Amino acid sequence: MATVSATRANPAIRAFYQRLLAAGKRPKVALTACMRKLLILCNALCKNETLWDPTLTP
Repeated sequence: MATVSATRANPAIRAFYQRLLAAGKRPKVALTACMRKLLILCNALCKNETLWDPTLTP
């Protein structure tokens, strides 16, 4: 559910999701890729003990 929310509200994740859909990926596959991207982001934030900064989102 967090990923569905992110694809609607987070500009970086939304752009990534839309790019995958435009490339012909199925919605569930694109959503799973976004899940992985969010998980990697969360792990990096925990590892580096930093707070979320939307200007640094790739």
